[in-house]
Amino acid sequence: MTENITAADASVDPSPPTPRRRRVKRVTASALVAVVVLGAGAFGASAAMHIPAPPTLVHLLTDAPSTQGQLFASRTVAAPAQARPLPVHPAPLPETVPWKGGRISASEFLDTTHSNAFMVLRDGAITHEWYRDGVGATTLNASWSVAKSIVSLLVGRAIESGKLAENERLVDVLPDLSTGGPYDSITIRDLLDMTSGADVSENYNPYFPFTGTARMYLTTDLAGFVRDHRGLQFDPGTEGEYRSVDTQLLGQAVAAAEGRPLSELLETGIWGPIGAQDDAAWNLDRAGGQEKAFCCINATARDFAKVGQLVLDGGRVGDTQVVPEAWIRRLSTPAAHAVSGWGYSAQWWHPTGGNGRDLSAIGVYGQYIYVDPASRTVVVKLSDHGTEQDEIDTIDVFRAIAAS
Repeated sequence: MTENITAADASVDPSPPTPRRRRVKRVTASALVAVVVLGAGAFGASAAMHIPAPPTLVHLLTDAPSTQGQLFASRTVAAPAQARPLPVHPAPLPETVPWKGGRISASEFLDTTHSNAFMVLRDGAITHEWYRDGVGATTLNASWSVAKSIVSLLVGRAIESGKLAENERLVDVLPDLSTGGPYDSITIRDLLDMTSGADVSENYNPYFPFTGTARMYLTTDLAGFVRDHRGLQFDPGTEGEYRSVDTQLLGQAVAAAEGRPLSELLETGIWGPIGAQDDAAWNLDRAGGQEKAFCCINATARDFAKVGQLVLDGGRVGDTQVVPEAWIRRLSTPAAHAVSGWGYSAQWWHPTGGNGRDLSAIGVYGQYIYVDPASRTVVVKLSDHGTEQDEIDTIDVFRAIAAS
């Protein structure tokens, strides 16, 4: 593994719970083979099924997860005319970090977990910035489910402005989804805390790839998908169960309440105020369509780090309150129902162990925005790691860095 670091950046020092299956999963190779076999050459059939054309499906077999945002239509999230540079105060990482009951070097950790970008901020300054060969400070990396936590910030802004309320029913915002049955009782709070009970499986049978989250990722008609999936697995608000469809519904509700696409809300509400350095791209279900709220923001490590710093600073950038402080308290406090064995609140994870105050945005394949208020540390890790991604072991590395 080679380290690529700009002259202004800090350099790398060269020298528990079972992993859980959750979050947006890339369509598995066997599933995509089935898709390609079924649809090879059948462009008309793929359009009728509301999935991408066969060439895109083939690329999903071979392209790295971090680059798959290039395969789908997107809407630009423009950076402001004046970026807000992050100061650089280089500091070494620990010589070794904990890993699966032992100790390994920091460079071995980055290599073992197939990292593409790794950044540490302390008190708002970059202390460490690293990129693998072929990736740099301006490279857009796919967020996967880190997007969920960013959607949460947009929700907090909408609630503060009075355009949404946590106790509001989803169908009051999106009346086309009304069923006249139990589904109609789902609230914005249920969607935020993954307690909706919406029956869209996060884990799917690879021999039936057109179901659950896999189908939602592929569909070119997200509005039709959520209309067709209004069953319940359990009564809303009674338990926690990770479901990517909750965030998709949440994103659609925010866009409807605000009367603007999510990309525009992100651009004006967060990207501009944090002084993002680069344009981002939010993938859509189709050209001119709606954002995949549950997965697909493509941005640089530095700008993801600025999102983490925004949360660390209580929603403020300088003297400007960008996200309500009350919302930062909300997402920083675990909700009543755990999700997959961890604390969870407003689309942010509260990992087991540690000091009880740290929290993280997490996406499949090893995407993280980790925030530790106690040490004033933000860690961003963007990767092409496996679907199990060694989450708790990775968080333990972040905790060791924060404590160093």
